[in-house]
Amino acid sequence: QVQLVESGGGLVQAGGSLRLSCAASGSIAGINVMGWYRQAPGKQRGWVASIAKSGSTNYVNSVKGRFTISRDNAKNTVYLQMNSLKPEDTAVYYCNCGTFSGNYYWGQGTQVTVSS
Repeated sequence: QVQLVESGGGLVQAGGSLRLSCAASGSIAGINVMGWYRQAPGKQRGWVASIAKSGSTNYVNSVKGRFTISRDNAKNTVYLQMNSLKPEDTAVYYCNCGTFSGNYYWGQGTQVTVSS
């Protein structure tokens, strides 16, 4: 079992920045990929970015050049630096991890609200 706890959400004006953190605990040795998803009101949860244990990263097109995902394996923490935020980035952001054994875990979510 892996437990994920997000932090860092909040209210920010358009053009501003926020940094999300997600700390993992439990059976952390088996974690491979960590990532972020988001769910806006009335919409399905969608993938935002991911980072493998090797450090390779991927992003959804809508956040490329604005968001940066990073990972501190020593602290078992993944970060999402969000710059140039737009109102359409408003959503609940969820941390996710996948293990080498094929299991997936979710955090409880953190609200990000971008005002225009």
